[in-house]
Amino acid sequence: MDVQITHESHGQVPRGALVGAALLVGLTLVLATTARLTDVGATRIAEVPAVAAVDVRFADLPDGSVSVTRVPDLKVIGALPARTNGFARSTIRGLVRERRRESIGAEPPFRLTRWADGRLSLSDPATGRRIELDVFGPSNVAVFATLLTAGTT
Repeated sequence: MDVQITHESHGQVPRGALVGAALLVGLTLVLATTARLTDVGATRIAEVPAVAAVDVRFADLPDGSVSVTRVPDLKVIGALPARTNGFARSTIRGLVRERRRESIGAEPPFRLTRWADGRLSLSDPATGRRIELDVFGPSNVAVFATLLTAGTT
């Protein structure tokens, strides 16, 4: 006895699956629009005054370290030795990469700020980008806190 079973799908997706997918996409768009218009689920950082700030420039040195210079007096306030401080280096690289995309040179300084609520941030006034450093943990913030202290004394 020879039984042949044939299944012809012709690459078609079942109608129920298409309707379900369309409903899911529609619901997602409605929820995203509602959240955007009503700020449901939004996280905001309250604006508080700055209690300390220093403008700095970062420069790669031939030995692989990064020099940190305070602006406007160009006093060297710190250095990130080669093969150390990976978080600080990648944070700085990200801001520099953003500047390159916008064709901004190394001349404008970055700003390291301690806020009244204790937060520490590194910002680039040239691009408007700001990184809240505290969310990356105390050991990562310590490097920048040391630079802030050295720059404001």
